[in-house]
Amino acid sequence: MILQSPGDVAFQILGFPVYFYGIILAFACLLAVYTAKIIYQKIYNDGKAELIWDTAPFVVICGIIGARLYYCLLNFSYFFHNPIDIFNIRGGGLSIHGGIIAGIIALWFAAKKYKLSFLRLLDVYSIGTVFAQSFGRWGNFFNNEAFGLPTDGFLKLFIPLQNRPDKFIEYDYFHPTFLYESILDFFIFVILIFVIRKYGIKIEGVTLCTYLFLYSLVRYFIEAVRVDSALNIGSFHVAQVISLGIFIFSICFFIFLFISSLKKN
Repeated sequence: MILQSPGDVAFQILGFPVYFYGIILAFACLLAVYTAKIIYQKIYNDGKAELIWDTAPFVVICGIIGARLYYCLLNFSYFFHNPIDIFNIRGGGLSIHGGIIAGIIALWFAAKKYKLSFLRLLDVYSIGTVFAQSFGRWGNFFNNEAFGLPTDGFLKLFIPLQNRPDKFIEYDYFHPTFLYESILDFFIFVILIFVIRKYGIKIEGVTLCTYLFLYSLVRYFIEAVRVDSALNIGSFHVAQVISLGIFIFSICFFIFLFISSLKKN
C-alpha cells in the first residue's frame, strides 16, 4: 500500500492558501479540549467540568507558542538568519515536547485562577492531548514530513524529491512514521481511559504519569526510524534524549504519587 500526500494546500480563499496542516491543528486543539472536558465530567462529580473551556485559551495558546519556540530552537541556525519565518506556522514546524512543557506551565496558572485541582487538569488534558496527537499527526502527512528510513515493504510513503534528505535522494518510498505514531497514540488514549476510570480519583496524577511514560517510549523508538529529525546529540536524535528524560521523570513522579497515596491511607 502506497501513501502519497495530495499536497499541503487544502483550498484557497481570494488567492490566500489554506493549508491542511493549519486545519488539522485547529481541529486537534478543539478535540483536545473537548475530550478533556468530557473526561472530567465523567470522572469527577464536582460540577466544574465547564471550567475546562475557560482553561482552554491558557493551554492552547501557550502550547502552540511553546511548541513553535521549541522547534525554532532546534533549528536555531535557520531561524536566526530568517527570523520572520518564526511566525509562519501554517506550513508546519511544531514540536510536541515544547507543547507539553508549555501546556503544563499554562495549566498550573489556570488551576490557580479557576481554583481547580492541578493534577486533575493534567490528567484529563493528557488524555485529550494524546487523542489530539493521534489525529494531528496527519498534518505531517500532508506536509511530507515525519517520515522514516527508506522501505519497499507493503506499507510505504512516497516522498517528493524536494522533501528527501540528501543522503536518501535516490529513494522514493519511506516508512510512514507519522502513521505509526498516530496509531500508537490512539492506543495510549485507550489505555489512559482505563487508567483514569480505575485510578483517577484515588491517585490524581497517575494518568499523566502513564501518558508521559508511554508516549516517551513511543517517541523514543519512532525517532530511531525517522530521518528528518531536527537535531542530533551525538548518535541520538534530540527528541530521543528529551523522551528519555521525560521517561525517567514519569517513573520518579509515579513513585512520589504512590508513596503519597500510601501516607494518606
